[in-house]
Amino acid sequence: MSEQIVARAERLRRSYGHGPAEVHALLDVSVQLRAGELVVLRGPSGAGKTTLLNLLGGLDKADAGEVWVGELELGAASEDELVELRRHELGYIFQTFALLPVLSASENIELPMRLRGVPIAERRERTRELLATVGLADHAEQRPGELSGGQQQRLGIARSLANEPRLLIADEPTGQLDSANAEAMMSLIASLVHERGVAVIVSTHDPRMAEHADRIIDLRDGQLVPPKPGRHLSAPPRADG
Repeated sequence: MSEQIVARAERLRRSYGHGPAEVHALLDVSVQLRAGELVVLRGPSGAGKTTLLNLLGGLDKADAGEVWVGELELGAASEDELVELRRHELGYIFQTFALLPVLSASENIELPMRLRGVPIAERRERTRELLATVGLADHAEQRPGELSGGQQQRLGIARSLANEPRLLIADEPTGQLDSANAEAMMSLIASLVHERGVAVIVSTHDPRMAEHADRIIDLRDGQLVPPKPGRHLSAPPRADG
């Protein structure tokens, strides 16, 4: 794991609603994500996991605090800057796969590269490489509906890596999979993290997923749960000391 900090959040607060109905999704949450590190984010439903992922991915804005991805502070970024960030620096893996059903497996992977303007020869070569990486080389022309759940999630992982992101965000990526496919999925994500040096944060309810983590962050009621002795720290010291 590198010491390079890819993303960091400082004292994030996010609430929804007003008055008696107000819900505090996050309360003073600070985290850091490093290159080549797989962080597992745990907590019960309503703990704030998805809110934190949405803030880290620039899909939502905090009421207070800061989110940095590289040199860009997302709260102060323009919509154009956020679009560029999502195209070039971030990858997403969704629980519901979020594949386009009318496109083949290879076309689903190529789409982010087309939006980025990658030359056709380069994107086709990269698509072949990614299909092979996730074990779908023989399924390039099949549409998502012709693939199993595990195969669709592997395709989602391949698509998330299409533009070589620095930060990969996965929200309950094994939630639609059986135990065997879920284990295979987390093993694949862990191997890709360490091989490619990507910073990855994965939210999960599944306690078995933590076995693959370099570090564990526990959230409850919108707050970080202090790690117990011997556990991974939820927020390592800043690189600048």
